Amino acid sequence: MKTLKKRRRVQIILVSAVALVVATGLIGYALQDGINFFRAPSEVMAEPPKPSEVFRIGGLVEEGTLVRGQGEIISFSVTDGGASIPVTYAGVLPDLFEENQGMIGTGSYVDGVFEATEILAKHDETYMPKEVVDALKEQGVYVEPES
Repeated sequence: MKTLKKRRRVQIILVSAVALVVATGLIGYALQDGINFFRAPSEVMAEPPKPSEVFRIGGLVEEGTLVRGQGEIISFSVTDGGASIPVTYAGVLPDLFEENQGMIGTGSYVDGVFEATEILAKHDETYMPKEVVDALKEQGVYVEPES
C-alpha cells in the first residue's frame, strides 16, 4: 500500500506535466501568427506558399519596375537574380527605398503577386539584410560593396 506522501508526489508530477503541455500548446498557438519566415524570390517561385501564409520576402528592387502614382498603390518587382516576384504595397515607402537596392517586405503571395503590408529598406549605403545577401550569393549575383 502506497503511503499518502508517495501518492501526493505522483499527483504533483502529473499535474505539473499536464500544466507544462498546456502552457507549451498555448504559447505555440499565440506565436503562430507572429512568426514570419524569410523566403527569396526563387524559393517562392519554386514552392509558392498558401495565400493565407504571411512571410517575408527580400532581394533587390528590379530596375525599371518601380511604378508610383496609381493612387496609394505602389508596384515593383523584387529579384534575387534567379527569379522575379511582382510586389504591390499601399503606403509610404521608406526614404532610402529605390531601384537596385535591397529590401525586405512582409505580406502574402496571392495570385502570383506579393501583397506587402510592410516594406523595409536599407538604412545606409552599405547595409543589406543578411537574408538578402545569402539569397543573392546563392544565385551568384551578389557584389561586395566598395569600402
